[in-house]
Amino acid sequence: MSRPRVAIVGAGPAGLAAAASLERRGVPAVILERSSQIGSSWRGHYERLHLHTARTLSDLPGLRFSRRLGRWVSRDGVVAYLESYAERHGLEILLDTEVARIDRQDGGWLLSTSRGQHPAEQVVVATGYNRTPYLPEWNGREHYAGVLIHAAAYREPAPFRGKEVLVVGTGNSGAEIAVDLVEGGAARVLLAVRTPPQIFPRQALGVPTQLVGICLRRAPVPVGDAVAAMLQRVLVGDLTRYGMPKPERRPYSDFLLRDVVPILDVGLIELLKRRAVEVVAGVEAFDDGAVVLADGSHVTPDAVIAATGYRRDLEPLVGHLGVLATSGRPAVHGARTHPDARGLYFIGFTNPISGNLRELGIQARGIARAVSASGAAA
Repeated sequence: MSRPRVAIVGAGPAGLAAAASLERRGVPAVILERSSQIGSSWRGHYERLHLHTARTLSDLPGLRFSRRLGRWVSRDGVVAYLESYAERHGLEILLDTEVARIDRQDGGWLLSTSRGQHPAEQVVVATGYNRTPYLPEWNGREHYAGVLIHAAAYREPAPFRGKEVLVVGTGNSGAEIAVDLVEGGAARVLLAVRTPPQIFPRQALGVPTQLVGICLRRAPVPVGDAVAAMLQRVLVGDLTRYGMPKPERRPYSDFLLRDVVPILDVGLIELLKRRAVEVVAGVEAFDDGAVVLADGSHVTPDAVIAATGYRRDLEPLVGHLGVLATSGRPAVHGARTHPDARGLYFIGFTNPISGNLRELGIQARGIARAVSASGAAA
């Protein structure tokens, strides 16, 4: 079997961007995708989801988003864009092909897939920052009689109309789902907060907040903290009077320490001020029909939606190669490769404040330059 130049694992935005960037440099690439469609994670998101980054700052290399999609592109708009992107660049994609393990072989790589062995000279892993939903092992959860789902399984608010719902987690998904539930007719919406989030409006005076993130990307920490804190004070104000605890650290320092992007608000602030979303303590356990909170109180929601994050799950794929940090993320990413795994690249495993799609484009172009320079096109 001849060895393809570059194999890319994953046909989401990261994998598509990497393949297109390689092809534009004359480096043949094939994408291996475990699902039956490209952009499968985007297809599974909740219906009201829109990009929290501006359309004009979210293009992948080689194709702009259409202006017809508006400033904040919808979930369906992103899916349509990814389909057009793959078609425009003529990308070779093998669907229904799950990669289980990557091993070294004869100076290159061997991918063990659901369709057999697949050799490649170089490999780009683009399986996604949010690959596997994480649901905490709360004590007693198996006896909870209400609905308990991860946010990945949430689609729209209709099933929760007239019900009391507890949303656990204060990332962008948890915040937006809480808004969706209120607007969709839930009788009561509780938001469980363990670590107080940093919150900013998605835009101010017509300017996307993403631009601030881009400007602060390489700023000294004191400068980033001062600018972000000033914007937060002016644009958001004090939310403690509405039950939201104050974050322990200043905004930029908090991001650098926890690697959690702020909430870019699409309605939560207003609902907090209207008391339409009630903040409660973090979840500790389940007790029959009740949820036990960190402050010792109990609530009895009809449903719990856990916006509790995801895991990268890279260990089965590459854990044996010594390329992962203790966090489970790649020790190096983008255009660099690990000294013990030359020719193995990772894209999309950062959590940037400057916009995920924008950074994917930067990483994809960097990987294409590095692969081309290494002689993979020869």
